[in-house]
Parts: sequence; C-alpha cells; structure tokens
Amino acid sequence: MNKGTGREPQGSRLTVLRQSTLITVCVYAAFGLLGAGVGWLAGLLADWLVTLPWAPLQGPAELVVSLPAPVLPAAGAVAGLVLGLVAQYEQLVVRLSDERVALTRKGREQEFPRDAVATVFRDGGQLVLLGHGGGELTRQECDLDTGRVADAFTEHGYAWADVDPHQDEFRRWVPGAPGLPEGANALLKARQESLEKKGSSDDDVEELREELARLGVVVRDEKRRQYWRAFQKAGPAAE
Repeated sequence: MNKGTGREPQGSRLTVLRQSTLITVCVYAAFGLLGAGVGWLAGLLADWLVTLPWAPLQGPAELVVSLPAPVLPAAGAVAGLVLGLVAQYEQLVVRLSDERVALTRKGREQEFPRDAVATVFRDGGQLVLLGHGGGELTRQECDLDTGRVADAFTEHGYAWADVDPHQDEFRRWVPGAPGLPEGANALLKARQESLEKKGSSDDDVEELREELARLGVVVRDEKRRQYWRAFQKAGPAAE
C-alpha cells in the first residue's frame, strides 16, 4: 500500500467521488431522529415498569423516571449522531486523476499509480481494482452510484469492466482444497472461522485476504462462503 500525498501534477484533472452533502445530512438527521425516538420510548417504558411492582429492573426504571423529560431524547439524539459519524467514517472516498487513484475508507488511504491498474469493476457492493497480473490491488466496500463511478474512471482513461473478467476462474474453497499455494489452506481456514464467528472484526478478514494475495490467491465471499482463484505473481524485474 502506498500512502497518498494528495498532490497532483500541475494541470492534472482531479475527480473526487463521495456521498453527496444531501445524503450525508440525511444520514445524520435519520440517526439523530432515530436516537431521539429510542430515548423517548425508553422513558415511556420506564414509566410503565415502575407501575408494576413485580417487573424486573425496578431500580434502573426509577432512575430513568427521575430524569428530566428532555434528557433521554437528547441523549438518544447524541448517540444517533455518533452512529452517523461512524457511518460517514466507513464510507469510501475515491480521488481520481489521469496519473493515480486514491481510495480512503475508515481513515486508511490506498494509492495506486495509473499504470498499475489494469481493470476496475464493481462486484456487488464492492469496488475492485485489478493489477496486470490478475491479482486484486484492492477490494473496498462502496455505496457510491455505479454509473457515476464507472463514468469517472473511464473519463480518466481507466479500463472499466461491467463484470469481473476472471469470474469463471473462482472455485469454492473446502478444507484441503488442491491447487493452492503452500500455506493458503491454513489462511483460508482461519479466514473462514473469522467469517463465521459472531463479533469477529472485519479487519481480521481483510488482513487475511491481503496475506492470501501475497501468496498469489484472490478470494471473494458469498454468504460466508469463500471462493478463490490463483494468479501469477509478478516476479522481480529483469536486469
């Protein structure tokens, strides 16, 4: 991964793709209203619980009832806004020029020179950049409009594909699958466990994807099932 510099050659066109301001405002408003509503309902529930001596959680309910009326909706609205911030933090931002593409998500930026990118395509809800050897340079969750993204990449001279050009090469992974490089089965097994484990971090799954890429394996997921294909890793440049 190359860290972006944020600098473009003088006169270079730059296109920035991100969710529109209107959508961002709507996300914040929706989460804020939802949080306020949850706070208001929590107050109603507490009022009802204190009238039932046999009901559980009497202590917490009495504490909630003792709070001033606006506190719970306000606290809920703040919590909702925090969730809105998290949602915005997880949105993908694409910065495109004729010379490079930079992708930023969850505070992490990846940058790739134009000549390293062979093909770009959308795989469901993910944006994928392929290198010239068939390996994936990156695969990122993307909720941007597909037509808008495709137009931006093609206008800057990148090759856009409507489908994965290697989609017929994928095979479903099963433990001990033949044809994989040494060590890949162990990584796929660990990744499968992360996919199935409740509360597992997405970062673990993506880190294992990157480890597999170093071995020459591309992996994609469908309903917690892993599908893989091998690609020819580029060797050292000849002197």
